[in-house]
Amino acid sequence: MALTAQQIADLMPDTSQLESDEPEMESSLHYLQLALLVSGLDWLWRDREDYFIGANLTVYYSQQQLKNREFRGPDFFVAKNTAKRPRRSWVVWQEDGKYPDIIIELLSDSTAKVDRQEKKILYQNRFRTPEYFWFSPEDLELAGFRLSGEDYQPILINELGLLWSDVLGLNLGIYNNQLRYFSPEGELIPTPEEAALQAQTFAETERQRAEQECQRAEQERQRAETEHQRAETEHQRAETERQRAERLAEQLRALGINPD
Repeated sequence: MALTAQQIADLMPDTSQLESDEPEMESSLHYLQLALLVSGLDWLWRDREDYFIGANLTVYYSQQQLKNREFRGPDFFVAKNTAKRPRRSWVVWQEDGKYPDIIIELLSDSTAKVDRQEKKILYQNRFRTPEYFWFSPEDLELAGFRLSGEDYQPILINELGLLWSDVLGLNLGIYNNQLRYFSPEGELIPTPEEAALQAQTFAETERQRAEQECQRAEQERQRAETEHQRAETEHQRAETERQRAERLAEQLRALGINPD
């Protein structure tokens, strides 16, 4: 009979201080890609407090694993419906038996075989992680799998040319040789830096538009002032002509001539 998470915890030694035991990233490409995945999702979900992102963090899931030191730390994973707080590692029996909801591995020459085979089987059979993706920052290989019944089934490219993630509610795809998040409509999800640049660009555009509107309003004011001055001049000319006509009429009357 399978043990519950609490029963497993009771059998475990004190693991409250378990540290992550993962090697360094393979290259700067891998490090930058990992940072991009973390910052992009954290920015998008900045108003949420119900998730945890693991980056190159060990997942501890059994006593046998601890004995054999068969540590399996996904390069990137997300656990939903959990507290958003710092963790030194992900200890399943301290998380009410919860495993990651989505895992992304970054392939390299030294890890690709394990990621495609051993880890895929582990995440499918033991973790029962609903979605598993892998991506190579070097040759841009991207693949995704979703649990269907007992096994992972490939996630097919959709009409947007992207891979849909039910867990994230986002598309995954390649942009500028990097794995990026895309909205359900296929729009690129910005990083914090890109969002700041977009905000700055928008603010500058709005400033220029306001300045143009101000200039346009000033031109309209000047045009209206010119029209007013022209109308005033015409009024004065008409008044002058009227007064001249009246004087002429008076002179004619003085000569006994009826001007009418």
